[in-house]
Amino acid sequence: MRRAGARAMMCVAFLLICGCSPVTAEAPATAPVVHISPALDSKRARPDRGLLISASGGTLSNVQVYEGGEPVPGRLDGSRTTWRSDWTLKPAAEYTVTATAAGPRGPATVAVGRIHTRPAERTFGIVATTPLPGEIVGTGMPIIIDFDTPVTDKAAVERALEVKSEQPVEGAWRWTSDTQVIYRTRRFWDPRQRVTVTAHLAGLRLPGGVYGATDSTFAFTVAREQASVIDTRTHQMVVERDGAPAQHMAISAGVATTPEYTTTSGVHLTMDKDSPVRMVSPGRRKGEPGFYDLMIDHAVRISNSGEYVHAKDNVWAQGRENVSHGCINARPDQAAWFYATSLRGDPVTITGTDRELEWNNGWGFWQLPWEKWIQGSALHATDDAGGWVPQH
Repeated sequence: MRRAGARAMMCVAFLLICGCSPVTAEAPATAPVVHISPALDSKRARPDRGLLISASGGTLSNVQVYEGGEPVPGRLDGSRTTWRSDWTLKPAAEYTVTATAAGPRGPATVAVGRIHTRPAERTFGIVATTPLPGEIVGTGMPIIIDFDTPVTDKAAVERALEVKSEQPVEGAWRWTSDTQVIYRTRRFWDPRQRVTVTAHLAGLRLPGGVYGATDSTFAFTVAREQASVIDTRTHQMVVERDGAPAQHMAISAGVATTPEYTTTSGVHLTMDKDSPVRMVSPGRRKGEPGFYDLMIDHAVRISNSGEYVHAKDNVWAQGRENVSHGCINARPDQAAWFYATSLRGDPVTITGTDRELEWNNGWGFWQLPWEKWIQGSALHATDDAGGWVPQH
């Protein structure tokens, strides 16, 4: 019995020396959770809130969202845990969503489903754009958008307006009324490039429950660089094409006996052209002194106050004397050349008179210094350094 007890004690001592450790089972890996807002199977989701997808316990490895067969643009944050749609959602639309989240180990989670947005009872949209889709324009061309409804939340609409150019550019929108907003670059466009404008209005909500009905996209092309300089004191006009002289024209400007007959000085843009154009004296009736009613050939308009560069047979005055009613008169053959080569948005800079072009007279937008132009933006703000925060 003593020998048996001794053996047992030795066995216990052996086990203690060997240090047998207990076996613990690993906790099972937990699958990540995918959160989608608005929730899948929603029937009347608010389109103005966009789409938000996030993952807890993992990261998003794949997000695919489609509407009408087209991918919906969106982006992941730096941690790859949150995806947001870039823009608001379309009213009365169906979205298909596939989101995959992967954890550090273990199974992935895949969420698949559909979301329906509510229809819009009241809508707003765009009624006109300048330039026209596909138009070829000059380097000073503004972008003008007119809405069919007064915009009560200008900042929200401005954020939804996207301008993409092939060459980097700094520009800003300026509101001229509740229904019109104008985009101007800080400096003239670089020539020979395509510009695309997209108004992401679908689902954008204005106060009163008014929603943007659809997105709108149009593109235009900035052509060669053509700029004209007119000196009313020397009665000369020089047209440059891509930095080289293309035409030298003797001209006659406004006689300047009254403000209306004084040519405006400043940076004009060519706005439209026609041949012929009927020109009638403003504020005068037939038979009154100074009345005229004429058909004028090869007329290129440069303001809203009746100023054109046009053909006139008063060659005796061109290069010598200002005798017009405010327009720029040129030799008929040279006026025809200018008419043929002009595009909307070509800069025409006039000097030498005491009447300044108002910034809102036609497309006189370049008359405003950049610092004043951006003050008309609903997104105008200052950063910590006191500078302007541009749109992204």
